[in-house]
Amino acid sequence: MKIAFLVKRFTRSGGKERYVVELAMALKRQGHSIHVYAYKCDHTLLKEITFHRVPLFFTFSSILNTLSFIKETKKKVPKQEYDIIHSHERNYTQEIITLHSLTYCEGLEKYSFLRKIDQKYFSLRSLLYLWLEKRQMKSPWLISVSQEVSRDVEKYYGRSDNIVIIPPGVNTDQFNPVSTNKLRDQARKENNLNKNELAVLFVGSAFQRKGLDRLLPEIKGDTRLFVVGKGDKLVKYKRLIKAYGLEKKVVLTGMVKDVKQYYALADIVVLPSRSEAFGMSILEGMACGLPVIVTKNCGVADLIE
Repeated sequence: MKIAFLVKRFTRSGGKERYVVELAMALKRQGHSIHVYAYKCDHTLLKEITFHRVPLFFTFSSILNTLSFIKETKKKVPKQEYDIIHSHERNYTQEIITLHSLTYCEGLEKYSFLRKIDQKYFSLRSLLYLWLEKRQMKSPWLISVSQEVSRDVEKYYGRSDNIVIIPPGVNTDQFNPVSTNKLRDQARKENNLNKNELAVLFVGSAFQRKGLDRLLPEIKGDTRLFVVGKGDKLVKYKRLIKAYGLEKKVVLTGMVKDVKQYYALADIVVLPSRSEAFGMSILEGMACGLPVIVTKNCGVADLIE
């Protein structure tokens, strides 16, 4: 089959992005023709797929950036040429969309009453997101990454037909105990970890939602925390780290090209999210043979006994 993937970044940095790359590569190995419409594509993947660059506009605004992506993909994707058009972003050009996040409606529920009213009826940004979300829910088929997402869709949009739950997978050729153990000594040496130190790994870019502030006060004794990701309100978290006296205990790596080395040095993976559609870092950690701690608010918790 000829399959089009719609995703903003076709790279291996980011849990959702790694999943999309691995899904595309798996389908290619089965003999399918893979076309990717994205702003950005990792140069190492260009030989594997047919890449169609989508212009990048409005980087200063997430909603305008999303609307621009929809407009450009609608212009560029010839529907009649593909057997399947599969989106991994908020869109309405596709036949199938994978829902990697909880609904915008769910996010609004966490606001105070007055702010909820303001966001729901007077915020142009929120109104645009709600309009777009309503349109995407009309896709012929929905794939949700967890029970949590499916419950969310039914609660706010009353939809339970043509929606299937398919949890993301992990490339176990890359994430496995054998390969990470080979890297472990070197990775710990490069990060100045001694054998008695406990290395805690937190992977994610939405620090507030993923609960980094909950984790910081628990870093005590011979423990080091490695935070992999580009977080929101970074100045706030640097202040928290200083307030807790953790300047030498917490490492903020930012975005990295190869997260595998951090799974290699880690002793445990933690994701104390307040709200999470899935939680790829937990799945990747388990694939590497690491113990994990996760809140019940994460979709991946359904897979953990």
